This record gives sequence, C-alpha cells and structure tokens, in this order.
Amino acid sequence: MNIEEYRDFCLSLPGVIEGFPFGDDTLVMKVKGKMFSLASLNSFTFNVKCDPERAIELREQYPEVLPGYHMNKKHWNTIIPNGSADDALMREWIRDSYRLVVSKLPLKDRTGLI
Repeated sequence: MNIEEYRDFCLSLPGVIEGFPFGDDTLVMKVKGKMFSLASLNSFTFNVKCDPERAIELREQYPEVLPGYHMNKKHWNTIIPNGSADDALMREWIRDSYRLVVSKLPLKDRTGLI
C-alpha cells in the first residue's frame, strides 16, 4: 500500500473527509469530525485506532505494527507498510479503526455510516 492507495481507501468509507490540521506533512482522516487515521507524508506510515487488547496482539504478530507514534499507545497503532502485511490486512485495520470511531458517535451521527 502506498499513500495514494491509503488515501483512496480511507475516502471510500462513508462520511470521511481529509485535512491537514497538524501541518502539511500529516494527512488526517476524520468521520463526523473524529479522527480515525492519520498518515505521515514524509515517510509513509499511518496510525489507526484499535481495541487495546487487539493492539497488543497485532504488535506481537506483525513487526510493522508499533505502538502509536505521538498517540495514546493503548488505543493507537502505527503501521509501517513494508510489505510483510498485505494490502487487504492493512485495509482491514483501517476499516476497524473507522468502525471503532463510528461506534462511539452519538446515534444520530452513526446513521448510514456502518
């Protein structure tokens, strides 16, 4: 997965918008104003939100999954797309992050998103 594929996939999810609130080198993906992923454009890596227990499992299983860089390490993972995890798996992690954030939205904001 490269940055263009990452961006296209994130934007394909319902209600997603992109922005650069942290500067020109960090692409942030939000749904209903809540961040579910962000990517470094300098050296393509991306962060996704994750269930805390699952986050630990993924870090133990995949060398490219690290505790979230500059994020709450209990709830966020940093993914380094280096080829050992395939694109389908990385899309699954992005989708899981999206669903986790959507599930915490007020009911009126969740309609039509999952």
